[in-house]
Amino acid sequence: MMPEPAQVLSLRSGRLNVPVFLPDATLGVVRSVDSADLSACCVEGVVMNTFHLMQRPGSSTIQSLGGLHKMSGWHGPIFTDSGGFQAYSMIRQNPKYGRLTERGLAFQPDGAGHSGRKYLLTPEKTVQLQLGYGSDVVICLDDCTHVDAGESEQREAVRRTVAWARRGKEEYLRQLDQRKIPLDPPPLLFAVIQGGGVRGFRRQCAEALLEIGFDGFGFGGWPLDASGALLSDIIGYTRELVPRNFPMHALGVGHPENVLACYRLGYDLFDSAMPTRDARHGRLFTFTTPPDGPASGLTGKWLDYVYISDDRHIKANQPVSAYCDALCCTRYSRGYLHHLFKIDDSLFLRLATIHNLRFMTQLTERIRGQVE
Repeated sequence: MMPEPAQVLSLRSGRLNVPVFLPDATLGVVRSVDSADLSACCVEGVVMNTFHLMQRPGSSTIQSLGGLHKMSGWHGPIFTDSGGFQAYSMIRQNPKYGRLTERGLAFQPDGAGHSGRKYLLTPEKTVQLQLGYGSDVVICLDDCTHVDAGESEQREAVRRTVAWARRGKEEYLRQLDQRKIPLDPPPLLFAVIQGGGVRGFRRQCAEALLEIGFDGFGFGGWPLDASGALLSDIIGYTRELVPRNFPMHALGVGHPENVLACYRLGYDLFDSAMPTRDARHGRLFTFTTPPDGPASGLTGKWLDYVYISDDRHIKANQPVSAYCDALCCTRYSRGYLHHLFKIDDSLFLRLATIHNLRFMTQLTERIRGQVE
């Protein structure tokens, strides 16, 4: 499927020019940077996580601090993921942490920073929390599976995902009425399409969710195979199941090449912690051609990496990228960044994160430039 011309997604807290990359601010912060840094990098929106936020700092604290926007100082659009993927990564891989029931997710996290409290996250509760937090896009709770899981597990996950989405939609409508939330526009409600690598289950899930009715949809499940390659076939097929007028979120897709590939399959929204995590570990993204080059530099080998810990950068005076207009590259050299990395100074974390975030926003700008 070839994407249509770039569009705008209008939300309560602003407009998103799609395609758009949304960095993960899982616990209410994109690590190492503040909201002013995000704006300077031309970030348009972020993704926060209900599963984690309900534990830390906790819903009562978020409410006391005025909701997610006021608490974080970020006044642009906020998407809040429901916790379905966390259930997969935690409970499905280690049942000692909790269990999935028809009611929802029952879990008890352990480790530093956790109180040992038991939680129950139901389809209704996750919608209540997200609306209470002031989210612009609410995502229904889903039952996430691995792409290679057996047929019976995939079938059960689809059944549960659809049932939970129906309950989430009912609660969403109830909350809009009870809270007297303005409808100009209201928070959007997205559902997640599960089904693993089985086309029949993906179709069954998509058709059921379309019948219930949502504002947008997400591709559910880990988007990579065991070797780390993008699941292009099933990702593309899932997009084909949803009419093009609905925005589609490639949940968890953040590698630059995968963002471009999924855009070409028809996806509009992308999020991942990968670009900022790579930055903190010293892997910085660069374009090989200028923005006004052939096809905006998105053909052939357009992506390269700078591993800032390499000794060859010790005395390098040039910036990380000649095509980056963010703070990291307009003011500092590779040699200085190498020095900051080696002495483990927190300034490196900020500058490197700024660089990779600006790369991701430049990537979507180049994509939109091609379309226009």
